[in-house]
Amino acid sequence: MVELNPPLVLASASPQRRKLLERLGLSFTVRPTHVVELERGDPAEVAVENALRKARAARLSDTKETILGVDTLVALDSRIYGKPASEREARETIAALAGATHTVLSGVALLRGDRKQVALATTEVVFRDCDEQLIGRYVASGEWREKSGGYAIQGLGAMLVREIHGDYENVVGLQLATLLDLAPELLARVP
Repeated sequence: MVELNPPLVLASASPQRRKLLERLGLSFTVRPTHVVELERGDPAEVAVENALRKARAARLSDTKETILGVDTLVALDSRIYGKPASEREARETIAALAGATHTVLSGVALLRGDRKQVALATTEVVFRDCDEQLIGRYVASGEWREKSGGYAIQGLGAMLVREIHGDYENVVGLQLATLLDLAPELLARVP
């Protein structure tokens, strides 16, 4: 792993985001936050605001760190589909997305001292038509838990997806291209 100066802090407990950063060979600290996230409003604004909230909550005032906050959400016709709270909600979410094209939006926020940078990544995901049997099999897997839109494309959720238009990593939880656009100095630290 390559050490960063200032150190990189991921304001997330997401194992997918950790894996994506580890692929770059960067060292970082994981500092999960528990913030009240927006759930309604313009999806792009909500994703960016939630990413900022996470980054701000992870910041320690007395250290020089680069804080990375990310929020990924699913939107269909401007409606945000968050993390289902129950099997019933998971079924309803998958049924709503079935046969339709939804947008996965990730707000990315970097805080370095007084400097704030934000960006938004979007990917269109086309779900196949899903009958009750397919939805039931997926929901029974439990993979939908703690997943925006109630699915994980990197797992069994791939069976729900017909195609994507845009960056796959964004659907997983962090578009690395967007991060590297905000912080190109990270490229010099990749082994």
